[in-house]
Amino acid sequence: MLSARSLFQEIVDDDDSFQLFCSIAASGETQGGWENARIAALVPEAMRDMAPKITRHGADEDKHGRIFNALLRNRGLPPVPVPPETDYTMLLERRGIGLAHSKLRGDEPLTEQDIVVYLAHSRVTEQRAADQMEMLVRHFGEHPELGKAIRLISHDEDNHLAYCHEELLRLARAGHGRTIQRVLRDSALTEIGIYRDVSLAVMDHMGRILKWPRPKAAVLAAGIRGMYAYERFSGWHRMVGLRMPERLDALGGPVTTAPEFA
Repeated sequence: MLSARSLFQEIVDDDDSFQLFCSIAASGETQGGWENARIAALVPEAMRDMAPKITRHGADEDKHGRIFNALLRNRGLPPVPVPPETDYTMLLERRGIGLAHSKLRGDEPLTEQDIVVYLAHSRVTEQRAADQMEMLVRHFGEHPELGKAIRLISHDEDNHLAYCHEELLRLARAGHGRTIQRVLRDSALTEIGIYRDVSLAVMDHMGRILKWPRPKAAVLAAGIRGMYAYERFSGWHRMVGLRMPERLDALGGPVTTAPEFA
C-alpha cells in the first residue's frame, strides 16, 4: 500500500534518491536565507524595527540548508545540481510571487508595500513548509538518522508561520488589509499550481532513480493531481486565513543554532 511514510522511506533508504532530496531541500532553504537577508538590509526606515526578525528568518533558513548538507555529508554524499523543474523558489519568482531578485540585488530601499508582499508570500509558503514538516515529524520524528533534524526544522517553520500571522495582522490594523488579502489570494492560487508541478517533477526523478513500475508512478501522479484539484477548489483557503498565533514574538529572540549539523 502506498503511503507518505512508505514513499519517504524508499527515498531515504536509497543513496541516490536521498542525495537528490537533500540537495533540493538545501538549495531552497539557502535561497530563502539569501532573500531574507537582502530584505532585512533593504527594509524601509519606517519599518526598521522588523529588520531583526527578518534577519532571524533568513538565518534560520540558512541553518536548514546547512542541516540538509550535513545529512548528505554524514552519508559521504556531495550535493547534486537541482533540476530546474524541481526548483520551487525559482519557479515562484518566475511567476511573480514574492519580491523580484533583481530588486533584492539592488541598493534601493524597499517600500512598505514590498514588505507586505514579502510577508503575505511568506505566510503562504511557510504554511506549506510547516505542513510538510509536521507530516515528516509524525512519521520520522524518531528516525535515528533524520529525527533530530526534522524536529528542529519543524519547530523553526512553526515559528516562521506564527511570525507571518502576527506581523500581517499588525499591518492589517495599520491599513494594509485589502492589499494583504489580495496578495495572499494571488500567492496561494499560484503556489498550489507550482507545488503540483514541482511535486510531479520530483516524483518523476525519484521514480527513475528508484525504478518504480509505471502503474505505481501513475498512481502517485494521480494523487498529486487530485490534491491540486482539492486545493484549487477549497483547500487554498487554509493558506490565506489570519489568526493571532499562540507563539507571540516567535522570531524576537536570538538565532537558534545547531552546532551538531555545522
